[in-house]
Amino acid sequence: MKLTSTIFRMLITSLTVCLLSSIVVAENWPQWRGPQGNGISSETDVPVKWSPDENIAWRLEMPGPAGSTPIIWEDRIFVSSVDKDMLSLVCVSTDGKQLWSKTVGKGNKNVRGDEGNYASPTPVTDGKHVWVFFGQGDLACFDFDGNEVWAKNLQEEYGKFEIQFGMSSTPVLHGDNLYFQLIHGKWSSEPSRGIVVAIDKSSGKEVWKTMRLTDAINENKHSYASPILYDDGKLQYLVTHGADYVIAYDLKDGSEIWRCGNINPKANYNDTLRLVATPAAAPGLIVVPSAKGGPVLGLRADLKGNVTEDESAYKWVMERGTPDVPSPLIHDGLVYLCRENGNLICLDAESGEKIYEERTVAERHRASPVLAGGHIYLTARNSGTVTVVKAGRDFEIVSKNTLDEAISASPAVSGGRIYLRSFDALYAVGK
Repeated sequence: MKLTSTIFRMLITSLTVCLLSSIVVAENWPQWRGPQGNGISSETDVPVKWSPDENIAWRLEMPGPAGSTPIIWEDRIFVSSVDKDMLSLVCVSTDGKQLWSKTVGKGNKNVRGDEGNYASPTPVTDGKHVWVFFGQGDLACFDFDGNEVWAKNLQEEYGKFEIQFGMSSTPVLHGDNLYFQLIHGKWSSEPSRGIVVAIDKSSGKEVWKTMRLTDAINENKHSYASPILYDDGKLQYLVTHGADYVIAYDLKDGSEIWRCGNINPKANYNDTLRLVATPAAAPGLIVVPSAKGGPVLGLRADLKGNVTEDESAYKWVMERGTPDVPSPLIHDGLVYLCRENGNLICLDAESGEKIYEERTVAERHRASPVLAGGHIYLTARNSGTVTVVKAGRDFEIVSKNTLDEAISASPAVSGGRIYLRSFDALYAVGK
């Protein structure tokens, strides 16, 4: 009897541990590039194979297309969307039911067949509230029940967005503030005068504003990239990308810490080199993409001042072959670059040595790569084909999964599922 009781307790304990383990593994995806802002999920049991008829938990029609990534917090999913001329935030449960939808603004601009409309920026959440920003300047805060907390328009406050395809930058949420880079300007020889601004998340009031001055001209003044947070436990700052420069700012007061050019080399200056891909960071390293086949810079993180001509600031430089839209991914000492044509480049993070360049799907790629469970997920735009590649120094395609729906949004991973936002619908892939 005593032995039976002991075995029973052991079974209960084991079951509890298993349940707790499954809970721990389920990770929120609160922003565009995941929990750490680097495109990496800590989850291990993630699907690698699916089709329209296989391994799909549910599919929910969306009111219109968008390039923004769905974000997930526990049992809530938030997606931005256009609905004809209206701009909306939609809340969906993880069982595939729409809970509410709120119109935030109007005046959508269709860019390249909805590849980059005004619902391109991704919402962000802290688990209590969700903030959503649209390309015509509307910014709003909601609670999880869909009640508006505050709303404002950044064009009304900071001037007209003079940018060809709309402001697509996703804000960084850190601590009490939302951080925005508003990098744009008229097509002219006048130098760029963008701004970086911190906004209090609770009230919507400005905390600080910094002019972001550069010598970029013409289309180079337009940036479609997003800021990122660099945090290695010792150094912490905001990294902005656009107008020929990557520039770091102090989070507290917006003062400039360092800047680096050479993204658009002056010796062969291209005045149409607008930046779209966002930098990526790992401890001690910031990987800076450019555009239209230009360079990729591997920078040290402990920089001060203008380091453009300081050779010691560069860990390495890849002279040609940058991704145009997909952002870099850094993991386990390797840098992954997904080019627009579907080629995947793998570099050594320390030296910049090219380990391989291999073809995945010969289609335009707009979404940024995501890593989960030891695999990299690369999304082709037209067919919605997601190529799953084994992470590591040896190139290996694990699967190619086609939904036959256009996708420009990056995947999100949470609770053992992959969430894919096509132009038509939101998919939950997995059990």
